[in-house]
Amino acid sequence: MPGRTLPTILSADIQSRNTSKSCYVTIGTKVFDITPFLEDHPGGASLILDYGGRDVAEILEDSISHSHSEAAYEILDDHLIGFVATASVLKTATESKDPASILPLPPTRSGAEELEINGIAQDTVTTEVYSNTGMSSAEDLTVETDPTSDYRAHKFLDLNRPLLMQIWRGGFTRKFYLEQVHRPRHYKGGESAPLFGNFLEPLSKTPWWVIPIVWLPPVTYGTLLAFQNILNPLVTAAYWLLGLGIWTIVEYTLHRCLFHVDQYLPDNRVGLTIHFLLHGIHHYLPMDKLRLVMPPTLFVALASPFWKLAHTIFFYNWYAAVAVYCGGIFGYICYDLTHYFLHHRNLPSYYRELKKYHLQHHFADYENGFGVTSRFWDRVFGTELVAPPPKAAKAA
Repeated sequence: MPGRTLPTILSADIQSRNTSKSCYVTIGTKVFDITPFLEDHPGGASLILDYGGRDVAEILEDSISHSHSEAAYEILDDHLIGFVATASVLKTATESKDPASILPLPPTRSGAEELEINGIAQDTVTTEVYSNTGMSSAEDLTVETDPTSDYRAHKFLDLNRPLLMQIWRGGFTRKFYLEQVHRPRHYKGGESAPLFGNFLEPLSKTPWWVIPIVWLPPVTYGTLLAFQNILNPLVTAAYWLLGLGIWTIVEYTLHRCLFHVDQYLPDNRVGLTIHFLLHGIHHYLPMDKLRLVMPPTLFVALASPFWKLAHTIFFYNWYAAVAVYCGGIFGYICYDLTHYFLHHRNLPSYYRELKKYHLQHHFADYENGFGVTSRFWDRVFGTELVAPPPKAAKAA
């Protein structure tokens, strides 16, 4: 999606970026800010600065000077910040039947007049994006991805082919995988991209309504059982509410310490594939309607140890352990439904703020904001998400 979320930048602005404090280079219409790479360049910063503000396509391919490997182009892709707004590119886009497929267009004459009335010069109009996601707002999460051009641009996953084996066979480094999996894509209006490509495909998809249908009956039964066998109903209610409270910290801990254990992932295909199945696919395709709530089979695997834990802690009363466990599972049901609705429903005022908060976790800062049903534990542990200002660049 780079053509839709990254800015176009004036040629004059690019040409002026040729110092150690700010160095841009271009290849064709792509603009790269390689300032952070200057000191890491094997040939020294001065060699790059000689070409600062200019197109480097020819020198990169010059075998006499130094032929560059594929890794050099991958490094450049990491520093892509926008596209050149040359006169010929603008003219082509303006005359095209599908200009948005080429680049974001400059203001029309009437639009330019409105900008002038409001005291905004055209050469200072900016498109703001978060560098780690390539997005600027929650709306960008629903901008449809062209699978072919996305794969050509990023060399990560082809959304038209089963994703799982692409992860397994891709040979991706952890760094590249994490950069790409946290740049959201949107597939066919929220449909599910193929994951397995075989008979296992249906097992990876779970409609939201499956969660209450599957889990509310056993939670209700267990709760009634506890109330019938613990003489004091207030004590039973206290155990049940304790379980609900415990769930809130479990929710936060699972999200932060299991699903987002990013920097501790093994740098191999086993670790990356497990991460992708557990949570990476959700950040990669966050608006996928059938891969938002947890499949019952996966939840059973994650919840079984907590059943044993509850009975270990409350060994003195089997029904107390059941009450605590049922309160916790009810908390999970609320979590999964809340998560789905935050992505796909218009909600009352409190939940609108929660929706804004959670979607920022996807398009702005995936390293903070781990609470889904509330911000409480984020505040306690210092991970409350306060979205930093997105990076801005001049646009034509």
